[in-house]
Amino acid sequence: MTQAPSGEDSLIARYFKPLATDPGAFGLVDDAAVIPVSGDDLVVNTDAIVEGVHYLPDDPPDTIARKALRVNLSDLAAKGAVPAGFLLTLALRHKDEAWLAAFARGLGEDAAAFGCPLLGGDTVSTPGPVMISVTAWGRVPPGRMVHRFGARPGDRVMVTGTIGDAALGLRILQVGTELAALAGDAAARDMLIGRYRVPQPRSALAAAVRDFATASMDVSDGLAGDLTKLCAASNVSADIQLSHVPTSSAAAQLLAEGAVQLETLVSGGDDYEILCTVPAARCDAFRSAANAAGVALTDIGAIVEGTRAPRFLDGQGRPISLKQLSYSHF
Repeated sequence: MTQAPSGEDSLIARYFKPLATDPGAFGLVDDAAVIPVSGDDLVVNTDAIVEGVHYLPDDPPDTIARKALRVNLSDLAAKGAVPAGFLLTLALRHKDEAWLAAFARGLGEDAAAFGCPLLGGDTVSTPGPVMISVTAWGRVPPGRMVHRFGARPGDRVMVTGTIGDAALGLRILQVGTELAALAGDAAARDMLIGRYRVPQPRSALAAAVRDFATASMDVSDGLAGDLTKLCAASNVSADIQLSHVPTSSAAAQLLAEGAVQLETLVSGGDDYEILCTVPAARCDAFRSAANAAGVALTDIGAIVEGTRAPRFLDGQGRPISLKQLSYSHF
């Protein structure tokens, strides 16, 4: 007598087995996967996103899937690693076929686009909010992963992209705070919301980070707080010119109209940009590599000696006290 597959097995077979195209995944029929290492070091990271904390319950399911994978790819890029594969753990309140179909579609498209195949994972039920956890692997040449520690006095502090857009996008979705200031500019509102829902991991810059950065991490909890972590790990401090922090035109408009404060942008989190330190003599070469990769790069300050907290300076070089450095879960 043939035993019918369990509900979990049916869910995996229908939505996730088609994504497991890498030979090392064995079609998701085994308890483990194989990743050939080919002499490289494997870099491993894991991040979870939780309904109501990292995304909103009514966010489109394909964007939820993309965010779950991309926040991990952002970590890999900041370490100088090229994606190699990932595991997925999905905790669901119930099986919603339409939600799962859209989720799997978004996940599969991003797995293919970033060259990071699904290798396995687990699906479970939960009475609480939906939780999606991804563990991702990346490859770097032996001994070449870029750490948070390693920044040295004299290094320049550099950041990719723009800062604060995701925090503004979340505020728009939650309370509509910025709607009046952006009245009539649907494109700007959509851009900010998109930056919150679907991060843009800087995978194209991974090799350049590996070649030029002395220390690096991605900006997930807020630029100010994450820089503080990097400096503490490196046993140094920093002086940052707040006026140099890159902002989008939409964020700049909101700042100019007084709808938000710069502190909101540098402490809000969910940017998923790369924050790194580079020796001054190598900055031009790093900029050239970033330009070739199509990634915007901005110099925002310098690493200095000492173990005090980083200073954030206004246009006249005066320290500004920030009430909050970053988002914190606890």
